[in-house]
Amino acid sequence: MLVVAGLSLHNLKPRVWDTASEYYLPKLRAVMVSYADFHGNSSRISKAKEHGLHRYLGVPENIKVYLDNGAFFLLNSAGRTPRKHYREFVKEARPDWYPIPQDFIPTPRMSTEEQQTCFRRTMIVNRAYQRDGYVPVIHVSRFLGQYLTAVQGHERLSAKPAIAIGGLVPNLLRAPKAISYEEILASLKRVREAFADKEIHVFGVGGTATLHLMALLGIDSVDSSGWRNRAARGLVQLLGRGDRMVAELGNWRGRRPSEEEWEILSNCSCPACKQYGLEGLKARAITGFCNRATHNLWTLLEEEELIRSHIAAGTYERWYADHLENSTYRPLVDQLLAMSRKL
Repeated sequence: MLVVAGLSLHNLKPRVWDTASEYYLPKLRAVMVSYADFHGNSSRISKAKEHGLHRYLGVPENIKVYLDNGAFFLLNSAGRTPRKHYREFVKEARPDWYPIPQDFIPTPRMSTEEQQTCFRRTMIVNRAYQRDGYVPVIHVSRFLGQYLTAVQGHERLSAKPAIAIGGLVPNLLRAPKAISYEEILASLKRVREAFADKEIHVFGVGGTATLHLMALLGIDSVDSSGWRNRAARGLVQLLGRGDRMVAELGNWRGRRPSEEEWEILSNCSCPACKQYGLEGLKARAITGFCNRATHNLWTLLEEEELIRSHIAAGTYERWYADHLENSTYRPLVDQLLAMSRKL
């Protein structure tokens, strides 16, 4: 499963893809930028078009550049993505992967009628961009079944090699009226079965535990900006465990590491920890942020590799029992494994 690291153009540090950087992560294979970071900034747009996204970001060709259409940001700011400008940007900036120009994300608290409107508007855009490399988008919502029927019944959309799933973030963050975790898993399993021949990307999944769920469901790629967001709040991730607060910044609070976990962190082999140790993780300002962010992304990449290797070796069930902390998502992993045993 490909872990796509979400970037922010407001601050590209740490440059984890750059071989000359002290924070270089050799296992990183893809990054994602949002069109929302370009929208309205003529200088950024012109430079990205002139040089292409790889060169503009300084990302080598062997690392894929994914483009997010910025729908989630634009939804919150009541904006709209000008489709013509997005098309021109995709053509000239040349991302390796890009969804339709805009999808309309249903939130859990929306009425059935409002969610239906989101479904209809998103499918209009899916059909309008049935050609070229645009990836169709569907949402986990009350209208998932209608999405599957609409895409499978459309000659060109059903022939697309990839599809993207959105709408998980509000539900995973337990927004008001969010659907249950079990329903989310059932929805993703349903999509995987309906589109067995397609590469499936899930937007906005990025914790160590949720990586287990996505891998067991056969998802091909996920993106996350959580490695950066957690770092900005003083949080780090540990293999098989949840977030831990190592730097108290402002009003952010979280669970502090245990003595055992401090010991694990002190022996961490990520580039940041090897160079700067625990004091580097605890540091403030940009230095501390870069250290924590690098550690967090390294942890996600290592977790994904461990999951993949154990699944391939047939040892996953024995391994995860001791490896994965008994968190909110642990029972869901148990459920998925139980379901697979019955098949």
